Amino acid sequence: QVQLVESGGGLVQAGGSLRLSCVASDRTFSTYIMGWFRQAPGKEREFVATISRSAGSTYYADSVKGRFTISRDNAKNTVYLQMNNLKAEDTAVYYCAARAGLRLVIATTGYDIWGQGTQVTVSS
Repeated sequence: QVQLVESGGGLVQAGGSLRLSCVASDRTFSTYIMGWFRQAPGKEREFVATISRSAGSTYYADSVKGRFTISRDNAKNTVYLQMNNLKAEDTAVYYCAARAGLRLVIATTGYDIWGQGTQVTVSS
């Protein structure tokens, strides 16, 4: 089973940017739909963005639309989340996830494999 490792989190001021990366352990990466989720303290894990296997389709949560961009490089087994104009409410642990299927979904239950998460903290 493919393993996922996130990186790129950190502390940033409001209005700043970060780029998260998630590297998969093998070439089966290209067969998975990928997603980013986040979980703030005391809250449930929530959907952020998802991307199709060929990167031809993407979908975003309303809260990040226009500020975040999901992309992938199948040659590098990597999915990215570019986060711009960060807000304090974006503070959370960010997780990447892989889904074996054809449809983009936003439910956490739709994803089969999860990374360990990376902390993003936005100071106001």
